[in-house]
This record gives sequence, structure tokens and C-alpha cells, in this order.
Amino acid sequence: MAYPFELPTLSYAYDALDPVIDKETMEIHHTKHHRAYVDKLNLALEKHPELQGKTLEGLLRTLDTLPESIRGQVRNHGGGHMNHTIFWSTLGANGGSPGEQTQQLLERNFGSFNEFKEAFEQVALGVFGSGWAWLATDKEKKLHIHGLPNQDNPLMHGDIPLLGIDVWEHAYYLRYQNRRQEYVKAWWSVVNWEEVERRIHHDMV
Repeated sequence: MAYPFELPTLSYAYDALDPVIDKETMEIHHTKHHRAYVDKLNLALEKHPELQGKTLEGLLRTLDTLPESIRGQVRNHGGGHMNHTIFWSTLGANGGSPGEQTQQLLERNFGSFNEFKEAFEQVALGVFGSGWAWLATDKEKKLHIHGLPNQDNPLMHGDIPLLGIDVWEHAYYLRYQNRRQEYVKAWWSVVNWEEVERRIHHDMV
């Protein structure tokens, strides 16, 4: 992904994740919220041609080196674009369970798949206000869970994001209102583990 950034097309219909995530939420989330991040990121970089050749990953990894005048915009809108792009790709109508190799990785790092799920849910529920919970790998290729505020992304901490859940209220409020726990538990059934495993394989092998 590089400037000018574009809103990605979803590989499934807006109603494909119903009843876990309803069509109206998906459409608003994608066409309004995500598009706003893309548009504002492009606007922030419009007057900085020296940065336009950088990938989004490169921008997020080197936030501290960016001009102070646009650093916050790239953090918020670039982070929002990256977060949502990963989020959409790791969702799918046919959820399920991770494959044997991924199960083994999760067991080595968290004890069992269920223990990983419990830890991930606790982080997601513990994010104060708006933010994300992430499964990520660090420089030593170890899996861990991040709870990050706003539109921060593990890339900003030198890690690789593998799977994230959006716990901003706009991601679930139409169906779940203030019941974040219900949303988080239901979300597992629409996780596209094939994409998660592709990301894990790309980073850890």
C-alpha cells in the first residue's frame, strides 16, 4: 500500500457476516469510517512528496521520524487504514478453527487454543474506550497479545500484526449496543483462519 491510498474492496458482501455483524454496520464501517481514514491520510501526505513513495507499513514503523506537523495524522489515519485493511481480510462467512500448525503455535505460546481465546478476550474487553486487541509477533518470532488505543497498530511497536478485533463502538453498536463482551465472543465465528495462517506463515517461516 502506497500513496495515493485506496479503500480496499471487500471479498464478501456486506451481509455475509450476518448475524454476527449486520449488513448496515459493515457498510457504514467500510464506506464511511474506513474511507475517511484513507481520504484524510492522502490529504495529510499531499504536501509531502518526499513521503509519498513510502509504503504504509514504512510510514507506521518510522512515525518518530516524520514531520511533527503530520505525525499525528499519519498515526491516526494511517493506523486506521492499516487496521481496517487487516480486519476485513481476517473476517469471513465461514469461520471455524485454526489448522493444526497454528494450534500448535498457540499452544506453545499460550498453553492451549482456549487459553489464547480467553487471554485475547480479556485484552479486548480491557481496552478503555476505543481501540483494538491484536495477536502479533515480536522480533524474536514470539506470539503475544497487544491491547492498543485508538488506531494504533503493532507495527508502531516494531511487531507484526496477525489478527485484530476492532472494539471501537462503531464496529458493533448497532447490533450489540454496549455489550462488547457479546460482540467479542461472537466475532470468533467469523474469523478467517486461512488468512490469519497465511500471515503467520509469511512472518514466522
